[in-house]
Amino acid sequence: MNLSEHVALVTGAGSGIGRATALAFARHGARVVAADANAATAEQTARAVHDAGGEAFGVRADVTQEDEVRSMVDRAVATYGRLDMCFNNAGVEQPRATVTALSDTDWRRTLDVNLRSMWLCLKHELPALAATGGAVVNCSSIAGVVGARGAPAYVASKHGIVGLTRAAALEHAAAGVRVNAVCPGYIRTPMNDRVIAREPETERRYVTLTPMGRMGTADEVAEAVVWLCSPAASFVTGVALSVDGGLAAQ
Repeated sequence: MNLSEHVALVTGAGSGIGRATALAFARHGARVVAADANAATAEQTARAVHDAGGEAFGVRADVTQEDEVRSMVDRAVATYGRLDMCFNNAGVEQPRATVTALSDTDWRRTLDVNLRSMWLCLKHELPALAATGGAVVNCSSIAGVVGARGAPAYVASKHGIVGLTRAAALEHAAAGVRVNAVCPGYIRTPMNDRVIAREPETERRYVTLTPMGRMGTADEVAEAVVWLCSPAASFVTGVALSVDGGLAAQ
């Protein structure tokens, strides 16, 4: 895939799947806007792109704040003159709790960061993408495809992303803008590393549950995102693509 004429925006680009995807876009030739709530890690990702021979800049953006989302998109277009591809990836894990034990604070924060932010990003990205016939991918999860115990807010938010993706895909298909989602399974990321650090037996469970017998890598998810955003997937929209080693097929 030659994406040398394209501009890609990645949220949650400071680490994990976000950083891997920013680097993957750059490897395929795209200019990259690396956005993250942490300005330092956004800049680190931009420097990593530069060090690999690509072009990028970092921007601090709290995607739960509409004015910051609007500014993020405006800056991307002002800097590079266009916006072709977006990966809405920013998200948080939910503190482990059952439906009846989960606090209102944790419910609201999880839905705000994981789901409401996706709507805000789409709201401001889609008009810019319409000008280029671009594409956007939202990061859901295996938890957007199946249920899980002890994570009701997280599961609800990730299922919501799939529904939002399909609604947006239908609304913008006639304009030539494609909207898809990826649903990663158990992937080696800082978020999952934190879970494993708290509950060491989790890693063995992840591996056992995955038919391919291992956890995935951020790079494997990144390449799926780049393909969905690229012209190679020009007739693909409204899809929730599982990147999970066969987990959802069981």
